[in-house]
Amino acid sequence: MSPTATRARPNLTQGPILKALLTLALPIVFGNLLQTGYQLVDAYWVGRLGASAVAAVAVSFPVNFLLLALGSGFSVAGSVLVAQNFGARNLPMVNHIAAQTLVLETALALVLTVVAHVASPLILRLIGVGPDIFTQADQFQRTLFLGLAFNFGFLMFQALMRGVGEVRIPLYINITTLVLNFGLDPLFIYGWGPVPAFGVAGAAAATISTQALSMAIGLVILLRGKSGIQLSFKGFKPDFALMQRTFKLGVPSSIDLSARALGLSMMTVLAATFGTTILATYGIGSRILALGIIPALGISLACSTLVAQNIGARNVGRAVRTANYAIAISFGGLLLVGVAGYLAARPLVSFFLKGDETVTTNAVEFVRIAVFSLCFTGAQQSVSGALRGSGNTLSAMLLTIIGVWVFQFPVAWYLSQHTALGFRGLWWSFVIANVLAATLALLWYLRGSWKGTDLADPLPGEVAAASPTEDKAG
Repeated sequence: MSPTATRARPNLTQGPILKALLTLALPIVFGNLLQTGYQLVDAYWVGRLGASAVAAVAVSFPVNFLLLALGSGFSVAGSVLVAQNFGARNLPMVNHIAAQTLVLETALALVLTVVAHVASPLILRLIGVGPDIFTQADQFQRTLFLGLAFNFGFLMFQALMRGVGEVRIPLYINITTLVLNFGLDPLFIYGWGPVPAFGVAGAAAATISTQALSMAIGLVILLRGKSGIQLSFKGFKPDFALMQRTFKLGVPSSIDLSARALGLSMMTVLAATFGTTILATYGIGSRILALGIIPALGISLACSTLVAQNIGARNVGRAVRTANYAIAISFGGLLLVGVAGYLAARPLVSFFLKGDETVTTNAVEFVRIAVFSLCFTGAQQSVSGALRGSGNTLSAMLLTIIGVWVFQFPVAWYLSQHTALGFRGLWWSFVIANVLAATLALLWYLRGSWKGTDLADPLPGEVAAASPTEDKAG
């Protein structure tokens, strides 16, 4: 890495904490909004095909989310390792980690592509997808699975850039490809001239086309070395010791995200028991709620990077203060999002679906019931970000598993199947689970046992750093 490239990266381990957090978080939030824009654009154009097409895409969403979760766990590991070593100013190790995590992520994506493509019909049968939408759902998700390598690769690119504090470049790439996706969607869905109409599968084809372009641009940027990381082709030679270390750190994060994705899949199964109308309602409502928590996810990722860099720089006190800021901002910010979501519920739902008043009415009710609990999700996400940044991916995983599989799914099953609430029990399960999960996460955080994990490789000749106990005392 050139000295110029190194100086271009801001030092996030110094200066005002709130400024550093917001400087990093805001581009991540906008970038995540743009990533979600792929789904919003797909939903906009697919919604013109009717409720059955919306339902076909909705049942594929948690399956794709599960596969992405498996890859995202390793991008979390790559980001944390890069950030801690960048905070320690061990730049050669930053470059080495970047190359090796890209190799690991690509290999995983190729394996999952083959398995998921072959197993697609079986997956849909296990979910309980009805014959009226089965073919459309299978076509959509099989097409989407073909782009996993591109999707995983760009996820890792964003994670590596985030680890060194560079969040603007991924944002610019997302803006460009989202605009392109908006033009490709109607072309592939409805056809034009020599291009045939692919229906719902066309939305997936448009998405993977732009994902391939994103990954190609990201790889060029990393090889040029002017954005904080310098890759070389020889750096891709496998380092199995480092891959094992990354694997150990990434597996809990993959399980964490997968547990959440499986929970969404099981919620989809519960919704499917009430028929296509409620399934479409759940698909639209859950997408709007997912859109609502994007600010918290951005703050969580920024918190993770800042905590990791400060721990790498042996400044644990600043890492703790950063986490405190993130928790407070997420809770307050999502409380405002809840107010806005409640007031704008009907226009938001109408954006996704036209002409089906029953689905629209149910989805508006769903959003208005659940949206005020998002502030608790925000606090919980910031706690998880602090845990991951400190290398405690196992603790973050346990919090997610408890929140989804001990709180939400059992409550959703009981309320929807064994009370007069019926399908509305699914909506109320979001409220109950979000409050309980946030309470548990904050209690876990306040114990303070997460603070002392230093994953940065020592620089040559470096004097041994202070012990975790000494760091905490300081």
